[in-house]
Amino acid sequence: MFKYTTNTLKKIEDLFKSVGYVVRYEKGNFHAGYCVLENKKVAVVNKYFTTEARINCLIDIMSKMEVDTSELEETELALYKKITSQNVEN
Repeated sequence: MFKYTTNTLKKIEDLFKSVGYVVRYEKGNFHAGYCVLENKKVAVVNKYFTTEARINCLIDIMSKMEVDTSELEETELALYKKITSQNVEN
């Protein structure tokens, strides 16, 4: 279980950065999602989401991505495993 704090959100955003994704918060008529735009990996999340909703959205996106874990640091790898194991439980 995650604590829904801005610190946790920052750690997840840093994990996205480590695997080559850019996290952007934009307004629009969408819930969330991710896409590859001009060979650039971008995760786009509704900017009006609460911290909890942003964390849940990024966890959902991360759990669906193919990630090369060989280049992650220990703390990042631990967070990645926590994210993917949490999604398996749900």
